[in-house]
Amino acid sequence: MQLGVIGLGRMGQIVVRRTLDAGHEVVAFDLSAEATAEADERGADTVDSVRSLAENLGDGKRIWLMVPAGDAVDATLDDLEPHLDGEDVVVDGGNSHFEDSVRRAERLDAAYLDCGTSGGPAGAELGFSLMVGGPEWAYEELTPVFDAVATGPDGHDRMGPAGSGHYVKMVHNGVEYALMQAYGEGFELLHEGRYDLDLEAVSRTWNNGAVIRSWLLELCEEAFREEGSSLGTVADEVRGGSTGTWTVQEALEQEVPVPLIYAALAER
Repeated sequence: MQLGVIGLGRMGQIVVRRTLDAGHEVVAFDLSAEATAEADERGADTVDSVRSLAENLGDGKRIWLMVPAGDAVDATLDDLEPHLDGEDVVVDGGNSHFEDSVRRAERLDAAYLDCGTSGGPAGAELGFSLMVGGPEWAYEELTPVFDAVATGPDGHDRMGPAGSGHYVKMVHNGVEYALMQAYGEGFELLHEGRYDLDLEAVSRTWNNGAVIRSWLLELCEEAFREEGSSLGTVADEVRGGSTGTWTVQEALEQEVPVPLIYAALAER
């Protein structure tokens, strides 16, 4: 398959790398010459404009956007729209609001897949978890690329119609807020409590068979190993982001109580 990738930041580079490693072709574009050069070194065909990318893809375009949520997505779609038709597929892999994704899907002639992407930098080696919304035929068309970018066939699925992928990712991030808050509170109690504990040892032990083992806890173990139990020079603040706020707003609208997620957002 030939895939166009627009947006070559950290996550976009991972999409390029994993797609190329799976034997597909990539045409890539970014406003940054440095980012474009990095994709070129990986083996992608790089171009100097969105128009050039569309022209290089020909008919039946398959395009993955990995640009910041918000105006950047709409601006990119404005540039792409004259070159798209109903046979083309556009994937938005950023953290767009699900209602924006519904609006964009209705606006475009091309099929629009909203793709919630989770995994962070570790996705370079392990692959991402992909939560996809949009037309079923378009999802099936992109399955070879989703297999490559995700952890494998089990690492992605179609959640439902337009907006559902980013909706699921939004709630995923709200759950992540609560999990991080719980780990933070627990480790603070261990650190300030009755015993002089090695928190790396605690987290390593928990990660091997305990019911609260997780990738987030693996990151804690790595942090304690590198910085010590006091976390050294690690900043003692985590800012709130849009997705956590959106989760709480949606919960209020749907009248679903989410006290843990709300408290974690409020702490931030």
